Amino acid sequence: MVRLSKEMYVNERAQQSALYETVKSDPYRLHYHLMPPAGWMNDPNGLCQVDGLYHIYYQYSPFEPLGGAKIWGHYTTRDLIHFRDHEPFIFADWKYDARGVYSGSAFVEDGIIHFFYTGYVKNEDGSREQNTIHMTSTNGFDHTDKEIVMTNADYPHDLSWHVRDPKIFKKDGMYYMVLGARDQHDHGLILLYRSDHLSDWQLHDRLSMPDFGYMWECPDLFELDGELFLVFSPQGLEEDGMKYRNVYQTGYCRLHYDFKTKECSFSGFEEIDHGFDYYAPQSFLDEKGRRIQFGWMGIGDIPYSNEPTVEKGWQHALTLPRVLHAKEGRLYQMPAEEIDGLRKNKTCFTAESFAWKNTGPCFEIDMQLAQSVPFEIRLYEDIVLSYDGSVFALKMKESGLGRDWRAIETDEIKDLRIYADTSSLEIFINDGRYVFTSRMYPQGEANVVLNMEGKADIQVYEMDRIIVEEKDV
Repeated sequence: MVRLSKEMYVNERAQQSALYETVKSDPYRLHYHLMPPAGWMNDPNGLCQVDGLYHIYYQYSPFEPLGGAKIWGHYTTRDLIHFRDHEPFIFADWKYDARGVYSGSAFVEDGIIHFFYTGYVKNEDGSREQNTIHMTSTNGFDHTDKEIVMTNADYPHDLSWHVRDPKIFKKDGMYYMVLGARDQHDHGLILLYRSDHLSDWQLHDRLSMPDFGYMWECPDLFELDGELFLVFSPQGLEEDGMKYRNVYQTGYCRLHYDFKTKECSFSGFEEIDHGFDYYAPQSFLDEKGRRIQFGWMGIGDIPYSNEPTVEKGWQHALTLPRVLHAKEGRLYQMPAEEIDGLRKNKTCFTAESFAWKNTGPCFEIDMQLAQSVPFEIRLYEDIVLSYDGSVFALKMKESGLGRDWRAIETDEIKDLRIYADTSSLEIFINDGRYVFTSRMYPQGEANVVLNMEGKADIQVYEMDRIIVEEKDV
């Protein structure tokens, strides 16, 4: 049963003018983050750059803010500041993806974009399928016919039907595909497939850690600064003090892996973001040689709320584009330098304390500490960032709509960068060693108050909007 073909989408969209007007009226619409035009957004998909043009696809339920049948939405940009919203790229219009076009990726080679994604099917007998599907494009706007790569019958027989989210990695002339999976004993793992020409994929290996969640989603395997990293989103980790406090986690391991002998060891798992709303990131190499990552500013099945935006007909967003670096076996992430182009109306302080009354809800704070000392920063009325010399914490009250606190242990904070949008926070600590991402729904004015036990150099910027050229609706 087809759930959302292009024809169905066009017909429904023509009847949804009131929805789009309601969405536009929401004061919590973000100014410098990508959001769905209406409806629901989740995982970034198919990220790539071709001939200078960045393509940003994403999981998209166009008319349902609580989610529904998924297709791929599509933004493009040349500078990460000016964007164009396009018609959806992939529709649920084939027997192998009839109930949804799930997450996948892009691999660019010789001017051809190879898209791999998961097609979801729910059969009349209640059984389900998650099929790996391939298609190609020369421009990122049109694509060849879909072709089936693997069905559930092709995966190892001890797996559940949960096998999804293909991502391609090339090493020594060979192509590797990582797929997130869950076996029949509820153990999460990665399937590693191999091909010498992007077809006829053969199972190469299985990567796992004992007793580490029941499902591993959205794997991303890449080399960075001479080291191999595996980023993935495990489900089913138990809370451990300050760690693993979200319903589902996202993090990375430094992977020691010999692709010939299959000798493998993990460095351990570290959360890539410590905030309330972060999941399913995906990275790609751009034409400048940067590894850029977007994440979903959201999580499924949350115990807290985004009700203000749901009431207006939309939900979720993507993070700022982040450039990844590796230092001492750890991933660091900072906003792409293009985001600096949104800065305006700079205010500078060198002080132990300051109070700043903003003229709008969108700002950046860049703070350099002369020495690592305790501090407290209050945003709006009830959002507090604090450091006591050993623990950094983000705490929310009413503005969090159920979000309470998240924290990390660190013996030093030397710099802090805070990006506040109308309903989101992204906090980067120690050159991006630690990051906190969260939605927020403040009621008061965007005031900032700092108190600390030493001096800091502080720059505060108002932030401009990204420009999004909308498609006709």
